[in-house]
Amino acid sequence: MSLDLNSGGHLSHGSLANLSGKIYNVYHYKLDENGYIDTIDIIKCLKEYHPKLVIAGASAYSRKIYFSNIEEMLKIFAHNESIEKPYFMVDMAHIAGLVAAGMHPSPFEHADVITTTTHKTLRGPRGGLIFCRPELEKKINSGVFPGMQGGPLEHVILAKAICAEEALRPSFKEYIE
Repeated sequence: MSLDLNSGGHLSHGSLANLSGKIYNVYHYKLDENGYIDTIDIIKCLKEYHPKLVIAGASAYSRKIYFSNIEEMLKIFAHNESIEKPYFMVDMAHIAGLVAAGMHPSPFEHADVITTTTHKTLRGPRGGLIFCRPELEKKINSGVFPGMQGGPLEHVILAKAICAEEALRPSFKEYIE
C-alpha cells in the first residue's frame, strides 16, 4: 500500500506503468481535500486490504510526512484487528537531504525499512542505500544479492561514504536551507 501516483506518490511504488505494479497487488491511499496525506483513507485501506507492506514516500508531495503518525496507525490497526502489523517502509529518496539536515522528520525510529538514493538531495554519486531493522537484514540482503546487485564498485562506495560525511557538516545544512 502506498501513496497514489496522482497524489504525489512514486512511480516505483506500485504504478501499473512500473514493474512493481505488474507483479504486486498494490493499493493506494490518497490526499485529503487540503492536500495532506489522508489518514482516514489510510485506515480505510488498511481495513479493506490488510496489506503486508505500507510505503511512505513520494516524488511530488511538498508537505512533511510524519512517519511517527503512520507507525502509530499501523500499530493501532494491527492491535485492533488482532493481526500482525504490516511492515513499514519509507522511501526517502526525494527528501534525504532534508532529513539529514534536520529539516524534515526522520523515519529512522519508525520504519522497518528505509530506502534512499544518494544522488538526489544528498548530492552524492548515483546509487542507493537500504537501512533496515536487524531482524530483516538477512531477508533484505538475500533479496538484493545476487539477483539485483552487481559487483562492488569501490569508487562509488567511497563516494557514498564521502557524501554521508559531508551531510554531517554545517555547510550541508546551509546548502539545504
